[in-house]
Amino acid sequence: RDMRMAAASLYAFCRVSDDIVDDPRATLSAVRRLKDRIDAAYAGRPNNHIADRAFAEVVRVYNIPKSVPLSMIEGFEWDLNGKQYQNIGQVIDYSARVAGTVGIMMSLVMQRRSQRTLARACDLGVAMQLINIARDVGEDAHNGRVYLPQTWLNEVGLDQASLLENPQFSPALGQVIERLLDTADRIYQRALTGMGDLPSGCRPGIRAAGMVYAGIGTQIRANGFNSIDQRAYTSRSKKVSLLLQALVPPI
Repeated sequence: RDMRMAAASLYAFCRVSDDIVDDPRATLSAVRRLKDRIDAAYAGRPNNHIADRAFAEVVRVYNIPKSVPLSMIEGFEWDLNGKQYQNIGQVIDYSARVAGTVGIMMSLVMQRRSQRTLARACDLGVAMQLINIARDVGEDAHNGRVYLPQTWLNEVGLDQASLLENPQFSPALGQVIERLLDTADRIYQRALTGMGDLPSGCRPGIRAAGMVYAGIGTQIRANGFNSIDQRAYTSRSKKVSLLLQALVPPI
């Protein structure tokens, strides 16, 4: 409960930032403005926006290094630059910036700062982002973005240009999406090893977040890895079930 407002404040600033960059009209000037907002927050003079004011208080109270949110913004900058990802390592680099940073900031809010715990928190964010990428292949392609590794696409006879020009599902594309989910699962399992480092009262919430995202991956598999013609999601009833499971500590 004590950390709820800080977590909500972090979410608000990250959500606002993400929405700004995802605007189809956004240019690199949006990134510059976001960096200026972070500079202002860390200087104790946040912009007159509720998310900025709350964010400034959180980074002050919990001593969050400025390099962490700036790394998140760097990932957004890659989006606007139309960066292409040649291999899975580069996709993970991107995921660490736009999502792993959020895990790190959450860990710091939970007052856990050890290198091991921060690494596992980053892993959880990366796993979630890889599941996002697997879920949104069609939507991203229609928006002019491909996050699947070019080397993996080439191995099954596909390429980014054709996927952008004509997003269509095929068994070959399904193989790439399955491979991405397998990678997400491995990183997710590694992230779970850090769960015991967190305060006991925070573990159910973090477990629940991870389980809900893992459930999206399960649904993608159930859909035959077709992320072009349908968007996988976790139903409300399934979320309730997962939330109840999250309350029970693993053996």
